[in-house]
Amino acid sequence: MTFIIPIGPQHPALEEPTHFRIEVKGEEIVGVDLRLGYVHRGIEKALTERPYAHGFYLSQRVCGICNATHSLAFTRAVESVAGVECPDRARYIRVIDAELERIHSHLLWAGIAAHEIGFTTLFMLLWRDREHALDMRELLFGNRIYATGTYLGGARVDIEQKHIPQLTRALAELEKSTKHYIDVCTSDRTIIARCTGVGVLTKKDARELCAVGPTARASGVDFDIRRDDPYAAYDEILFDVVTERDGDVLAKVVVRLREILESIEIIRQAIDAMPKGPIRAKFPENVPENEAVGRVEAPRGELMYYVRSNGTNKPERVRIRTPSYANWPSVRPMLVGGTIAEIPIVVASIDPCFSCTDRVTIVDAKTGKSRIETKEELRRLRK
Repeated sequence: MTFIIPIGPQHPALEEPTHFRIEVKGEEIVGVDLRLGYVHRGIEKALTERPYAHGFYLSQRVCGICNATHSLAFTRAVESVAGVECPDRARYIRVIDAELERIHSHLLWAGIAAHEIGFTTLFMLLWRDREHALDMRELLFGNRIYATGTYLGGARVDIEQKHIPQLTRALAELEKSTKHYIDVCTSDRTIIARCTGVGVLTKKDARELCAVGPTARASGVDFDIRRDDPYAAYDEILFDVVTERDGDVLAKVVVRLREILESIEIIRQAIDAMPKGPIRAKFPENVPENEAVGRVEAPRGELMYYVRSNGTNKPERVRIRTPSYANWPSVRPMLVGGTIAEIPIVVASIDPCFSCTDRVTIVDAKTGKSRIETKEELRRLRK
């Protein structure tokens, strides 16, 4: 006999609302059904009602942790439709900006993962060292969380030479502590017991379910947008794409921590190779009719923005495809066969962002067909 355990939309193990329908036989999970759709904010529609410069700031609000990469993906697409080329110095600033965000995002995630398995001391230590990355974002770009060095046509601010020594010291501290955390996570008995062989995603499933980012690379999928479709200045910087083969929670931990070390090295190379010159090209008020896709390697994986212009100062259509949305299908094979106690850390292992996942689709319950409604029709349905 099997039983259904509902988890969510509100639950202590969930950072944001969603609904899991877990089918169990005793303690073993034999089936998983997932329902999203509790955090829709209408950002795609809002982007079409604002000028590109205003939409740039709105794109950052899609996700609080990955705001710099969201603005970068939006900017890449908009620059493509406008025919604007980013200056060389700005390309390197964008790299530094994106890698600082990757470092703080991975440390934040590792802390949450430690919290999910009850390792509170490790959680506090990881978030303590994350402060180095946040301090550098504030120093270089003006804020700790909602900060970005990108802007339409180039960079929003320049990196001053007087800030380089402080950035270099922070990177050295982060490198030292990250190497220590890798040693801890691969030797501590509690972490090994709770994470080894748990939430396994095979390479075959990762490919078939189109998983992205560290979730896929922990299963041996050797793919990274920074290397395979380079943007900014990544084609001029040497770095390794980090992969693991086991596909379990521990592999996902190790991949992210090793990626921090690669990010540190990328920033160092960007500092040394950064050319002199302007940081921004002129961006036109009205953008000619065109369409383009901008994609970047966000901390969680491949992030894509589709932008279609119509000759005005506002986009005709914007479509966002986030890495969390791509990774949700992989949760089912990761959970099935496991136990109830493993659910929080397995779900957390994909580093889910619920707020950047949800989109609204109107579906006819009788026919199963979907349709797009106008704003006026949605208002009528709401009433």
